[in-house]
Amino acid sequence: MAGTYDDRDGTIWMDGRMVDWRDANVHILTHALHYASSVFEGERAYGGNIFLSRKHSERLHASAKSMDFEIPFTVDEIEAAKQQVLAANGLSDAYIRAVAWRGAGPDMGVASQRNPVRLAIAAWEWGSYYGDAKMKGARLDIAKWKRPAPETAPYTAKAAGLYMICTMSKHAAEAKGCSDAMMFDYRGYVAEATGANIFFVKDGEVHTPKPDCFLNGLTRQTVIGLLQDRQVKVNERHIMPEELEGFQQCWLTGSAAEVTPVGQIGDYNFEVGALTRDMSQAYEALVRA
Repeated sequence: MAGTYDDRDGTIWMDGRMVDWRDANVHILTHALHYASSVFEGERAYGGNIFLSRKHSERLHASAKSMDFEIPFTVDEIEAAKQQVLAANGLSDAYIRAVAWRGAGPDMGVASQRNPVRLAIAAWEWGSYYGDAKMKGARLDIAKWKRPAPETAPYTAKAAGLYMICTMSKHAAEAKGCSDAMMFDYRGYVAEATGANIFFVKDGEVHTPKPDCFLNGLTRQTVIGLLQDRQVKVNERHIMPEELEGFQQCWLTGSAAEVTPVGQIGDYNFEVGALTRDMSQAYEALVRA
């Protein structure tokens, strides 16, 4: 699929009906545009099957509740709509984006209880999120922005507003020739990348940050399960910055990122080792099973 994201052929599901891609628009006074009252999901289909589809739809509902609104479509209706989108666009391997938001209505201040909640689902072909980094290992910057404390934002929600500092961090990383940035949390512990969770390997054991102020990704949970199936010890804990020097391997996980090896974070280097390659291959086999 070529062209900018607002000028493509195809159809998008919006509020219960399919509309032409170029006509899938909202009003300039949409509440979410001004106040970030929006939640979303990013999913991948492999051979026509959306991996963990229902879990994504359930999380979309949970995210909306965390943001104090209700999606006017059931999980079953969302599941059917996603399949409708894939079929209408003739897609088999694809990225699916479901987004729910407070639309334009009687309210145009911070409060928006009277505004309708909208839902849209789009899908498109999308290759590797980090390009050739899946083979060579991604290069990461270290972000200046930190993941906020849990009492300052609904961190368990996949909410649009939580990605503001991620966008800025990724732009700064790309300006340095990096693929992404690793973020610390408000306490100074290692947290995650801008849109993916992070794992490290040391002496055959895996270490990954405890998700107590950032999203516990579905891919993260899947990979932990794969590691446990292989009887690899997984340590979910707080990781200090100075520990980066002692880790031998590193990878990122996410629905878009899948399992992507990391070759460098700031001044620290990592090998694309056997366990990293095994997790990448095992995840690929699982999603296409």
